[in-house]
Order: sequence, then C-alpha cells, then structure tokens
Amino acid sequence: MRIAIGCDHGGFPLKQRVVSVVQAAGHDVVDCGTDSSCAVDYPDFARKVGETILAGHADRGILLCGSGVGICVAANKVPGIRAGVCHDTYSAHQGVEHDDMNVLCLGSRIVGDEVAAELVRAFVNAIFTKEERHVRRLNKVLEIERDALAGKFTG
Repeated sequence: MRIAIGCDHGGFPLKQRVVSVVQAAGHDVVDCGTDSSCAVDYPDFARKVGETILAGHADRGILLCGSGVGICVAANKVPGIRAGVCHDTYSAHQGVEHDDMNVLCLGSRIVGDEVAAELVRAFVNAIFTKEERHVRRLNKVLEIERDALAGKFTG
C-alpha cells in the first residue's frame, strides 16, 4: 500500500517516526511535506495529501499537526477524503473497518512516538469490512457529500 504523509510545522517532530513505522510495515511512503519546523499552513498539506489519494498516487494518508484537529478539518473538505483524528488504537482501526476512513490524523503535541507508532500500525493494518450495515452507512455519507457538491445545502 502507498501512504501519503503530510504535516505542518506542529506535526513535523513526529513525521520521521511515522514514516519509519509505515516503511517497517512494508508500505511505501509518498512524502507530501513539510520538510522542516518552519511555520507553514496546515491546509496546504491536507490538500496535497487528499489530492495525492484522489489522483491514485496513494491508497491512504496520514496527516500530522499539533492537535490533529485543524489538519483533519481541512482534509475533510476534500471530496472523497474521510479523515479522522485518532488518539487511541480502537478508533484508528475501527475508523477504517466501519467507516472506510482513508486518512489518519494525529496530533504530535497529544501523542508521543510510541503511541503514534501503535496508531499508525492499527490504521495501515485495518481493512474496510464491507458488511452491509457499514456499506449502507458509507453510502449515506457519500450521498451527503454529493448533495453538498451539487449545492443542495442552502441553509
């Protein structure tokens, strides 16, 4: 599997550990930046990871920022991306298994290296179950996305 990894300056301290864990699990990394702790804007990297997945250059993504929240919000604005902030292993694998989550978001100021490694392993090893109830719910999520893109939400 190819995993796109992106982060802002807040997530940068955890990035190399995440890259190492993904590679040790036998997956390829598509590096979407940033490459330093210099201040940058997290939406740029959420967008890049999302576009990389949608273009077929990666199967899933991992995004890092200080809390995981901002970069997750931005990633979920990319149609076709289902990102979740996960700071426990159950959510990291269950988000894939039940919700077909394709981007894991982590807060480098929230989790340490070893917890992050466990979360990444849980995420990359999980597979969407395709159980009827999960497919039905995912289809409803996709319908919301289609309706929003079609301008059906007017407020």
